[in-house]
Amino acid sequence: MRDAAARHRILIGTAVEPSYLAEPEYAKILSDEFSMLEPENNLKFGQVHPRPDTDPNPYDFSGPDALVAFAQAHKMKMRGHTLVWHNQQPRWVTGGGLTPDQLNKALQSHIKTVVGRYAGKIFAWDVVNEAFNDDGSMRHTVWYDRPGIGFADQGAAYIEQALRWARATDRRAKLFVNDYGAETIGKKSDAIYAMAKDFRKRRVPLDGIGFQLHCDLSFDRPEALDSFKANLQRFADLGLDIHITEMDVRLRNNSPESLDQQAKLYGDVVKICGGQPRCKVIQIWGFTDKHSWLRNGHGLLWDENYQKKPAYDAFLRPLLGK
Repeated sequence: MRDAAARHRILIGTAVEPSYLAEPEYAKILSDEFSMLEPENNLKFGQVHPRPDTDPNPYDFSGPDALVAFAQAHKMKMRGHTLVWHNQQPRWVTGGGLTPDQLNKALQSHIKTVVGRYAGKIFAWDVVNEAFNDDGSMRHTVWYDRPGIGFADQGAAYIEQALRWARATDRRAKLFVNDYGAETIGKKSDAIYAMAKDFRKRRVPLDGIGFQLHCDLSFDRPEALDSFKANLQRFADLGLDIHITEMDVRLRNNSPESLDQQAKLYGDVVKICGGQPRCKVIQIWGFTDKHSWLRNGHGLLWDENYQKKPAYDAFLRPLLGK
């Protein structure tokens, strides 16, 4: 897949847990088929920064360091996920003992430390993840308004601040806002678009939008795919790069019919992305059902025995021009 996608200047990525690299089949498929990897969990705040800065050892870089080493050894790029999120936060952040000013300083220090450590090694970051509700309103989070980092009731101002901190630390990294359920045109994607348009106008350092694309077979409808294509185009028209960041296609069962429908949907998405010049990354959230967060959702390209599913060939065909 990585060679076929390179012809289109598209990176093919997957989410990775370092412990799985010990499985020879896992490591071989990862290095042979993918041109990019992303830590599934190891760069989330709670894992990489589990203790407060007053602790002698506040950070744990062992997981992401192992993935950087693997990526470099196999000529892969590495994508960072994520600097600011409402989930997987350490107790010292969520416990309620920090003032807005203290939270502000903690987040600034976190971004400076993590982005600085991997400058030149991580080419793109999900700076802020899942900041919007489905109705387009801002999600209530410890960073936004409980107690927040000092931008309560100022809309996307905390996102802007996080982007500016990241840019100040690594001027070459591509900076993204990433979210789910915003793939088609609707209230959430409209809100993200309005933010992105404003940021571009004011030269806030936003380089692209990440569309997670966790979906099921209901996404494989002409109206949904047409809306997806139009949505990508309007963000591209702002001069933003597009990354498909977390794709999987959940199934209720792994019957031959379901697997064929899943394959078609994967192929349709790859074809749409390949036809959009600003679409630079197609990433699936893991690649084998053996280690998928969906558990029995049968959502990925390889089954639990590392055998290719029909979705693999369907994913590959548009990249080969078939």
